[in-house]
Amino acid sequence: MIVRRGLWKRGFRYRLNHKRLPGHPDLVLRKYRTCIFVNGCFWHGHHINLQFDDLRFTISDSGCCKIPKTNREFWVTKIRRNKERDKEELRRLAEMGWHCITVWECELKPAVREQTLDSLAFTLNHIFLQDHSKRQLYVTAEEEDEGVMMAAEEER
Repeated sequence: MIVRRGLWKRGFRYRLNHKRLPGHPDLVLRKYRTCIFVNGCFWHGHHINLQFDDLRFTISDSGCCKIPKTNREFWVTKIRRNKERDKEELRRLAEMGWHCITVWECELKPAVREQTLDSLAFTLNHIFLQDHSKRQLYVTAEEEDEGVMMAAEEER
């Protein structure tokens, strides 16, 4: 809700949970060809490093989430699967030409919330300008010499 209200207040319009796109993104901004995922740090393994070597794994917890000490193997497997699934969904969306942005739960804490939302708005505007930049309206002198004709020019 924080991201939704922040984007709406900044003039961005979106659709919720688009069922036809891989991963069912939380917010879809068609005008910007962008999908936004708002991920919980624990469930999506934010800053948790899982390394596997012959059935052994090493885990380093982050400041924003920790893996429970009870039933640890189950949680490690589950979070690893979630991270792999997320990565695959982002790859599929990118292949379809969509930009993907992930907003993490820890980035929405009151101390950094406005900075995160401003950064998100800046990124969306940058994507829009990059994707919708106007093509060159006039032919340069070099292209004109190479035989490229202007619209009002008669055929030679």
